[in-house]
This record gives sequence, C-alpha cells and structure tokens, in this order.
Amino acid sequence: MLEVVVFIGLQAAGKSTFYAQRFSQTHVLVSKDRLRNNRRPERRQQRLITEALEASRSVVVDNTNPSRLDRASIIATARSFDAHIRGYFFASPLAECLVRNAFRPSSTRVPDVGLFSTVKKLAPPSFSEGFDELWTVQTIPHFQFDIAPYPETPDESR
Repeated sequence: MLEVVVFIGLQAAGKSTFYAQRFSQTHVLVSKDRLRNNRRPERRQQRLITEALEASRSVVVDNTNPSRLDRASIIATARSFDAHIRGYFFASPLAECLVRNAFRPSSTRVPDVGLFSTVKKLAPPSFSEGFDELWTVQTIPHFQFDIAPYPETPDESR
C-alpha cells in the first residue's frame, strides 16, 4: 500500500530519530532540513513527495508541520495518489525540546526562537484534515518512543 506519513511536532522532539528507527528502510525521507539552500522549499518538498509517489514509493515528511495549512498540501498530494495518510503527533513539551536541542551538534541546533515560534503555530492534528490514521508519540529516555492511538477517533472529527 502506498503511504504518506506526516510528522507533526516541535524541533528536537525526536522526529528524525523516529524516522531512522521505524521508516528508513521502507519510506523515502522528505525533509525541509535537506532543502536549506532552496529558495522555494515548500514547492520543492511537494515535488519530491510527488516524484516518490509517482515511483510507487511511500514517503515520510519529516518537518514540524505545525499548522493545518502546512499539512493541507501534503495531504492533498497524498490523496491525489490514493495513498494512505498516517500522522504522528510528537507530544514533547517545549521544555524537553529546548534541552534536547541544546545538546545537538551546532550544525543541527535550532535557535531557541525557532522553537518558540513553532510552539505558537502548533495545532494538534485532526482526522477532519484527511488523515486515515493518527498516533501520538512520546519521546522517552535513551532514544525510545511510546506510541499510542491518537485520542480523537475518526468519527469524532466529522
């Protein structure tokens, strides 16, 4: 089954580690972190998602994707390929993300203002956006994750 996985959460919440542990062998990674020098990263991201789906490859979109608007184009592209859409909401508190971010290598560290900006825009996902599945991810010590069904059911969102 063709699938698009959308990560949602603050920087340093564990999204990239989660991808490496769970999806690196089966899904193409699309991340704006890899598009830093691109003048139009949103357009390039959409093109990469489309190219992967055209090649019948499943995709993980590893970005903060904080707002419904940020997620809408990804979901629309996935729907146009009749792909299954799975979302993972990384429910890491800002304080934990700030600490993890501080311990990142300088080349991957995000200025704290970036986390504060993202937390202001962060809207929890909803099935009403078009997700087929939603999961909550808690990052726990030693690069481990606790995954649980998202507290909203598909019927509640409609």
